[in-house]
Amino acid sequence: MGGARGKNGASVPRWANGEGGGVGRVPAISAPAFTGRQEELAALGRALDGPPAVVLIEGEAGIGKSRLVREFLDRADGQGQVSLVAGCPPFRRPCTLSPIVDAIRHAAASPPQPGLSGLAGALRPLFPEWSAELPPAPEPAEDATASRHRLFRALDELLTGLQVSVLVVEDVQWADEATLEFLLFLGAADRARPSLVLTYRLEDVPGDSLLFRLSSRMPGGTAGLRLALQPLAVAETLRLVSSMLDGERVSDAFAAFLQERTDGIPLAVEETVRLMHDRADLAHRNGSWVRRSLGEIMVPATIRDGVLERSRRLSADARAILAAAAVLADPADEPVLRAVAGLTAARLGPALTEVLRCGLLTEAGRGMVSFRHVLAARAVYAGITVPERRALHSRAGRALERRSPRPVAQLTRHFREAGQPAKWCRYAEQAADLALSAGDEATASVLLLDLLTKADLPAHAVVRLVKKIPFGSFTGQSGFGDLVATLRSVVDAQALDQRAQAEARMLLGRVLLVMEEREAGRTEVERAIPHLVHDPVEAARAMILLGWPAGAAWPASRHRQWLQRAAELTAPMSPADHLNLTVDRASALLMLGDQAGWSVAAQIPDEAPSPGERQYVVKGHLNVATMAMMWWGRYDDARWRLAKGLELAEAGQYWLYRDLILVNQVHLDWLAGAWDGLAERARSLADDADIQPLTRLEAVLVTGLMHAAAGDRGQAERELGLVLGEVRRRAAVEACMEPAAALARLLLADGRVADALAVTDEPIGILASKGTWAWAADLAPARAEALVAAGRATEAADLVRVFAAADRGRDAPATKAALLSCRAVLAEGQGERAQAGALFGRAAAAWRVLPRPYEALLAREREARCLLADGQRPTALSVLAEVLDGLSGLGARGDAMRVIRTLNEHGVPARRPWWGGRRSYGDQLSPRELDVVRLLIDGSTNRQVAEALVLSPKTVANHVDSLMRKLGVSSRTALAVRAVEDGIVLAQGGDPLEPPLASGPVPPSRGLGPVGRGGNSRWPGPP
Repeated sequence: MGGARGKNGASVPRWANGEGGGVGRVPAISAPAFTGRQEELAALGRALDGPPAVVLIEGEAGIGKSRLVREFLDRADGQGQVSLVAGCPPFRRPCTLSPIVDAIRHAAASPPQPGLSGLAGALRPLFPEWSAELPPAPEPAEDATASRHRLFRALDELLTGLQVSVLVVEDVQWADEATLEFLLFLGAADRARPSLVLTYRLEDVPGDSLLFRLSSRMPGGTAGLRLALQPLAVAETLRLVSSMLDGERVSDAFAAFLQERTDGIPLAVEETVRLMHDRADLAHRNGSWVRRSLGEIMVPATIRDGVLERSRRLSADARAILAAAAVLADPADEPVLRAVAGLTAARLGPALTEVLRCGLLTEAGRGMVSFRHVLAARAVYAGITVPERRALHSRAGRALERRSPRPVAQLTRHFREAGQPAKWCRYAEQAADLALSAGDEATASVLLLDLLTKADLPAHAVVRLVKKIPFGSFTGQSGFGDLVATLRSVVDAQALDQRAQAEARMLLGRVLLVMEEREAGRTEVERAIPHLVHDPVEAARAMILLGWPAGAAWPASRHRQWLQRAAELTAPMSPADHLNLTVDRASALLMLGDQAGWSVAAQIPDEAPSPGERQYVVKGHLNVATMAMMWWGRYDDARWRLAKGLELAEAGQYWLYRDLILVNQVHLDWLAGAWDGLAERARSLADDADIQPLTRLEAVLVTGLMHAAAGDRGQAERELGLVLGEVRRRAAVEACMEPAAALARLLLADGRVADALAVTDEPIGILASKGTWAWAADLAPARAEALVAAGRATEAADLVRVFAAADRGRDAPATKAALLSCRAVLAEGQGERAQAGALFGRAAAAWRVLPRPYEALLAREREARCLLADGQRPTALSVLAEVLDGLSGLGARGDAMRVIRTLNEHGVPARRPWWGGRRSYGDQLSPRELDVVRLLIDGSTNRQVAEALVLSPKTVANHVDSLMRKLGVSSRTALAVRAVEDGIVLAQGGDPLEPPLASGPVPPSRGLGPVGRGGNSRWPGPP
């Protein structure tokens, strides 16, 4: 299909080729015909000829998505619809709801009358020019969520009043979150509403976009259609080119050449043909249009080259119009174009006509002009020199400043590119404030960070803007690093008064802590406190930061002193500040192992009282869940809080918190024995470069634990050693307990007692010096076993005594179970087999209650071995048989094999269960392949299959390749057809095929410590 969006052919000089029978002929270049999309057009017509439908059209740039939609709207069945076409421009950060608002504004000069209810008053901020015709603004809503819902209802009513039956939104990959939420709102309606037609580039859609929610969950009763446009084949390319040459024949070789060089992208084909025409590179030979020489003149490999060369053939005024349109990026009217291009009214008309005629620009309706394709706009923009760009952006900013209301997002971009920091700062801050008021904190974060790290701002402006950043919306490390550099320059310059300098230093400390630069961060915070007396709330926040027991430098008593000082500060504060301090204090107390932390945590609400407090509630759920999981053993509470926190984090776009929650959920599933698919989930998170390093290390820890349980000791030792080395290097001392314990257990299993002692020496010394024995649930049993194995039972007894004393008065099921395991190890080492067996049995029961089934099974195995040593063979072998069943069910293959060997040694014939790697299914489909093919039949993409099955896209691609090989097909479509025709899913879907085990784990774990106020990236950073 033709990718061109205009109707006008190019105006070019005549030329004669002098070859063959074509002497003196001029190929008349016209807009390409609609080619190669007849089936898609028919499907679109069927979907929209009935009840409201949701149609998704995906494809890469230039593939013809817009042309398909326009062809439908131009035909009889489309003309019977009242359509509204909205476009999402490629802003650095998209404007809230602007695609829908601009489309309505261009379609209607005034609101429909009569028919609008009082609800339409909510539209006044979006349509200030209609103020005289809209009802009064309603009373303020209770919160931003209610305000947004009311706004959506008002927009829906406006569309109904305009009698829109088809709403087209193009380039949805660039849509803002509010626009996507409005589309979801429309799609979920169970009453009369417009059909939705959405076009987008799948490769440019963010992985967490709400578009996937719309595409994967078509509303009940809604007709759904998903069209994925493919490149043109050679025959279709031939027809397209022929249509541009007045229907005359094109040689097969020429068509194949074009298809190969353009990858069959219609827009690329069109632009290349136009360029070849302009360069007189076409010849008419033997009744066909051909290229003069397939080897002499190089056809541009990109659309950019074609667009730029075409633009150079235009007059100077026409090129000025092109440059202005490229800089503006959005559809623009003639006054704005003229102002940016620097042309008089008399010169504008002829130049605009020339540009429209050449086909690069098109009329967008209501007197607006824009590029026909964004690729062409980018090509022209890239060809403008930097000084020229700055001048054009400056003109654009001045022209748009005269508009009312001022388009602050556009003004932000123009003054940024114009190199005018004062105006850039003014409009960026306004745009960020608007985004924050609309609950779009991710947009606000990007706007503010871009401004802070790219503009040369005065120190006081830096401090003011950093305070506005919602840190929970950050992801990755680069943003934090750039922000640290900016704050460091402000602090080092000492251009602020003492109070402002303290505020800047406090901000620097907070960001350093989030970046896991613990000692540096704590130093900055401590230096700021004496000069924060004017702000008791900020002083309390600083003291609580120092109260987090991260790092090895301070004993727990010093952290408690800071927490006590913070508690003694009294000052009036906002509900949000009170909630934030409550969350931080509860987290620090729980991390210290203080039972009082649960009373403070009980003050954290389950839901956010207001949008401004939502990030603190998310942080509270995350931090309390992490403590409950890592050091207290309250897994049910942890699971609920993580689920609730994830829901709120995704709603608020707190990507940093979301990543932390996802990793914590993986860790909790390891502890609780939910291992199905866990290895793939953990590996996916460990490989995600956008997740902070310590958070990713926790995912690596889980993979190491699973390798250990699977019996892959070499890989487990490498991964656990990597984790332990990295957390030591980063001084995340609380995070070294679990990997050290797991590594020690591996070493002890190999008889490497000295190595096990060496691995646990430093962590146990940290616990003793800091007094944070709440962190010892994993480490203490491993350390006690290493000491007993080394003949140092007295030291082991001292360790158990100190651990027990520290646990008094705490309701921590994990440490209770760990203490029982320690006492059992000690009794076994002292030769008290019967007592040791009983203690291991009690420990197993305690671990099961958490529930922590893997640890319980290991304790039960130790119980059985003590019973064997005590002569209670029948009971012991019965217990071992139960343990084998449990370990096999979990997928702990290495441990199960050890139990099998023990049973066989004692005359019990135990066979290896089916988990020796993946079963060889031959030409049959494995259970996982059946899952994949079911989703493929439903039309899911590889990315969607990966999300549904919690696999990596690469793994899904491997499954698809295997499926096509087994079924003897060469495409996804043929694969789906063959699976349905052969009844494969029905025939094999219910087969009792045992699914392959996950590549299982090893000793239980706790987790890598917090980041919240203490700086470790397991927990939220200080917002």
